[in-house]
Amino acid sequence: MPENKKILIFNVNWLGDVLFSTAVIRNIRRNFPESFIACIVPSRCYPVLKGNPHLDEIIIFDEKDRHKGVIRQLDFVRSLKEKKFDMVFLLHRSFSRALICRLAGIPERIGHYTKKRGFLLTKKFMPPRRDSLHRIDYYLDVLEQAGLKVEDRYTEFFVSGQDSAFVENFLDKNSVAKGDFIAVLNPGGNWLPKRWPKEYWAELADKLTEEFGAKVIISGSHNDLSLAMDIQEKMLHKPLIACGAFNLKQLGALARKADLFITADTGPLHIANSIGAKKIIALFGPTAPEITGPYPSKNVTLLQKDVGCVIPCYEVHCRDNRCMKAIKPDDVLKEIKK
Repeated sequence: MPENKKILIFNVNWLGDVLFSTAVIRNIRRNFPESFIACIVPSRCYPVLKGNPHLDEIIIFDEKDRHKGVIRQLDFVRSLKEKKFDMVFLLHRSFSRALICRLAGIPERIGHYTKKRGFLLTKKFMPPRRDSLHRIDYYLDVLEQAGLKVEDRYTEFFVSGQDSAFVENFLDKNSVAKGDFIAVLNPGGNWLPKRWPKEYWAELADKLTEEFGAKVIISGSHNDLSLAMDIQEKMLHKPLIACGAFNLKQLGALARKADLFITADTGPLHIANSIGAKKIIALFGPTAPEITGPYPSKNVTLLQKDVGCVIPCYEVHCRDNRCMKAIKPDDVLKEIKK
C-alpha cells in the first residue's frame, strides 16, 4: 500500500468507546507512518482524542446538534469531499455514516457489513457475533480483516502540563495537601442501572474519611452535581465536590494524582485506566467486564456479584437494580485494605 494516503477514521459516539478506539488509531498510524490521518467524532468526545500524537486532524460531526437535518449534513459531506480522503475506516456500524463517506467520494470504504449498508462499502467484513469480543478487539477486527498489522491492544489518553497544574491548584485551594490520601469517587453513569446506590457512596465515603483519613473528592460533570449533593446530605463528613470543576483532560490529571479512584462502568473509568491511575476499583452490575471492562486492567480491582441475571443486561428501566445493590460498601473497603 502507498504510504502517502489521506486516511479517515469515522469513530463511534460514546466516550468510553472512543477511548477503546485509540488502539485502532495507533495501529493505523503504525501501518501508515507517513500518511495523513484524521478522525471524526462528536464534539463531546473531542477531548478524548485531543493531543493524540497519532492524528493529524480531528473533525467534529454532531448529527443531533450542529449537523442536524439534511441541509447541514450535505454541507458536511461537501466539506469532507474537499479534503479528498483516499480511504475511510468506519468503526461505527450506521448506514448514514457509510452514506456520508460514499457521497463524499472516498474511494475505499472499509467496515463491518450490515444488510442496509453493505452496498456502500468497498471492503466489507462479517462482524464478530454481538458481545463475543471486548470492544477494543471488536474495533481492531476491522483492521485485521482489512489485512493490516495489529501489534498491541491498549487505550491512550493524553493530558498536558497545564491540565496537571490546574488540578494541583484546585487541590491547593481546597486544602488538600501533599501527602494526603486522595480518594476520588465517580458516582455518575450514562444510564441509571449502572449506578451504585447513593447511600452506599455516602457510607463508603464516610468510612474512607474515618478509617483512612482520606480526602474524599466526588467527581463528575455539571449534570452530576445534584447527585453529589444528595450523597453529601447522607454523609457525616463533608466531601470535596468537584462536579463541573474539571474538563475531561483535567479529570484525567486528577485520576493520575489520586491514590484511589472508585467508579462504575462509565467513561471516567476508562480515562483513569488509560492515564495510569495508581489504584482503581470498578463496580460492575449489568455490563460485562469482558466486553466493556478496563483493558488492560493491571491497576484495577473489579467487583461484580452474581445475582442470577444474564450479563450483559440492557434493561434500561430495571426496577430493582439488584446487581449493583449486591456490591456493599464493606466489599469495597475489604479491597482497599488489601
